[in-house]
Amino acid sequence: MSVTSWGRQAHRFLRQRGALEHLVDLGKVCHQDGRSMWTAGASRCFTHEGTTLRSEGVRTRGWGARNAFGNLQTRSSRSVPHHQQHYRYTIYQEHNSDDEAIRSVVVKENGSIPAKPAPEGEEKLPKAKHAHSKGTQIVCTLGPATRTVDTILPLLQKGMNVARLNFSHGSYEYHAESLLALRQACEVGGRLCGVMLDTRGPEVRTGKLRNGQPVTYQIGQTITITGDYSVVGDQDTIAISYPQLCETVEIGSRILMADGTFLLEVTAIDYAARTVKCQALNTAKVGELKNCNLPGAIVDLPVLTDKDRRDLLWGIENSVDFIAVSFVRTARDVATVRSFLDANGGRWIKIIAKIENQQGLDNVQSIIETADGVMVARGDLGMELKVEHMFAAQKQIIAQCNRAGKPVITATQMLESMCWSPRPTRAEATDVANAVLDGTDAVMLSGETAKGNFAGEAVRIMASICEEAEKCSTPTQPELSGGVRPTRLPPGPLSGHVPAPEPHRTHGEPLSVIEALSSSAAFLAGVLGVKCIVVLAANGKAARLIAKYRPNVPVVVGVVPRRRRDSVGFKDRYTSGHTVARQLLLTRGLVPVVIPPLSDPKQLDGDEEEAGAAKRLLHETIKYARDLGLIQSGEQVVTMYNVELKGAVIRVVPCP
Repeated sequence: MSVTSWGRQAHRFLRQRGALEHLVDLGKVCHQDGRSMWTAGASRCFTHEGTTLRSEGVRTRGWGARNAFGNLQTRSSRSVPHHQQHYRYTIYQEHNSDDEAIRSVVVKENGSIPAKPAPEGEEKLPKAKHAHSKGTQIVCTLGPATRTVDTILPLLQKGMNVARLNFSHGSYEYHAESLLALRQACEVGGRLCGVMLDTRGPEVRTGKLRNGQPVTYQIGQTITITGDYSVVGDQDTIAISYPQLCETVEIGSRILMADGTFLLEVTAIDYAARTVKCQALNTAKVGELKNCNLPGAIVDLPVLTDKDRRDLLWGIENSVDFIAVSFVRTARDVATVRSFLDANGGRWIKIIAKIENQQGLDNVQSIIETADGVMVARGDLGMELKVEHMFAAQKQIIAQCNRAGKPVITATQMLESMCWSPRPTRAEATDVANAVLDGTDAVMLSGETAKGNFAGEAVRIMASICEEAEKCSTPTQPELSGGVRPTRLPPGPLSGHVPAPEPHRTHGEPLSVIEALSSSAAFLAGVLGVKCIVVLAANGKAARLIAKYRPNVPVVVGVVPRRRRDSVGFKDRYTSGHTVARQLLLTRGLVPVVIPPLSDPKQLDGDEEEAGAAKRLLHETIKYARDLGLIQSGEQVVTMYNVELKGAVIRVVPCP
C-alpha cells in the first residue's frame, strides 16, 4: 500500500472507539516515513482507494501515527483539512481482546521507538504527576485558543477533567481536529479526559441583515418582528427563526436578543401578516444571526433538529462520552434523545440535560430522573428568569441532583473576565466557591478556555478556588467550615424545599441494597477517619452512589476491563473500561483508573477464586491511590467490591 505526497495526501481510518488514532498491526514491520505504510502481519491489510484507506481484518496491537499529513479520512468519509499547526507525535498502543487500550506511549516523531509492551500482568498503573483534590470536576470548552496538543496539554495538567465541544459553532472537520489533538494530549500527559458534545438545540436566532452590517436600534423605536426567516432585516424589521411567534407571545411579552443586550416589548400581534410589533426598551447595536429568547413562553420546537441528529451521529462515530442536550423542557425530550442514541449504536453515551428555560425548570425533577446528569445553563436560563430568581434556581437544581445522586454542572460566565484578564473578579471567585458549597459536581469554563488569552491560568485558578471551597464544606474541619453545610432553599415557588440526602431513605422509600451499602461505606470512612475509599466498578453505579453521600475523602474507582469482569462477579460487559472511567470524571470526588488485565488469562470460577481476583484488583487500585499521594503505606482504606452477583463486600484494609 502506498501513500503519496508526504504532508499532503496520507489518510487514516479513524476506527477505534474511544480514540481517533489509526492503528496498524505490528505483524513484523510497519514503516511510516510518509511514502509508504505497510505491514507484514496477516491480521490486517490496507488498500489505497483514491483518498480512502480501507481496513479489513481483526485489530490486535499496533502502531498509529499522527504525522504532518495534509488530510485525514474519517469513517464517514469526510475530508479533514489539516490545521496549520503540525503535530508530530507517534502513538503506540496495545489492545486486549476487548479492544481496550492497556498501554499507551507517545514519543516524538524523530525520537526513539519504545520497546514492545510487557506481557499482560506486568503492566504498571499509570502515575499522575500530582495528587488530585477530593474533587469538584472541571469542564473546559475547546475552541480557537485550545485546539492543539501544546495548548490542550496545560489544561489537562492544571485540572481539566472533561472537554466540551460546542456544536453551535464549527464544522465536523474543525471538531475532528480538536478531538484528535485532545486525545493526543491525553496520551502525552498520561491523563484521562471525558469528551462532551454540546448540541446547538432548537434555538431561536435572528436572521440576515441588509448588507450584512449591524443595525443600531433606538430606545422607544417601533420594530416589526417576523417569523419568516427568509426576510432580510433592516432598520425597521427583524426576522427570527420561529414561524409560530404570533401564537407564542402575547401583548406585553418581552423578547430578548443578542444575549439579552437588546430588549423589546410586544405591543401588537398581526396574525394575518404573521408579524408582531414591538417597542425597543433600550438602544442597542445588533448584528445578524444573534440568539433570541422568549422569556416565559412555551416554544413549540422539537428537542432535536436535523442538525442535532447529524451531530449525534458524528458523536457516536467518534466515541464521545457525553451528549449535552440543549433546551430540554420535559422528560420526554430526554427519552427522545435516548431512543435516537440507542437506535444508532450509542447506548454507552451519557445524556446531560441542559436546563435553559422556565419550562425545563418547572419539570426539573422528572428530567433529573430520566437524564444521566444535568447542566445549570445559566446563560439562557438567566434570560428566561428574573435576575433576582437566578440564584434560587441554581440552588434548587443542584440540591435536587444531589438528592438523586446525579452529576450536576454549573456553567456560564464563571470566570468570564479571564477571557482578557489574568485574574478573575472577586465576584467571579465567590460565584465559583458558592457553587461548590451548594454541592455542584462540576464547574464549567466556556469562553475562558475556548477563546480566552489565559486559558491555562483560568483552569488553575478554578481548581484552586474549588479546592479551598471544598475545605470550607468539610464537617471534619470545624476551624474552616464554620458550620457550613450544603445549602437548603426555604419553602417557596422556586424551591419545593429539597433537603440533602439522608442516610437511609430516598423520596420516602427504603434504599436499594447497593445504595445502603454505598452510604455505609461513606459513613464508615468518616467514622474511621481514613484518607481514601477504593471501589471496583464495571459501570460505575456503586461509585456514584458512594459519591452521592459526599464522603470527605476521595473515592478511587478501579474500573475493571470487560474480559476480567466475570472473575469478580460483574455482569455489565457492554461499556469499555476506558469509557466508564472517563464518564466517572463528571462526578464529584471520584478518581477513576482502568485496571490492567491480570497475568492469568483464564477465567476464575467459584467463590474463593472470585474473591481472590477481586482482592488482587483492589490491591492494584490501592497502590494507584498510594502513588497519587492520597494514602501512605500502612494507613487504612475502606474498600467495596462484588456489587452485582453475590452482594457487596466492604472491608477495611491497610495500604501496602
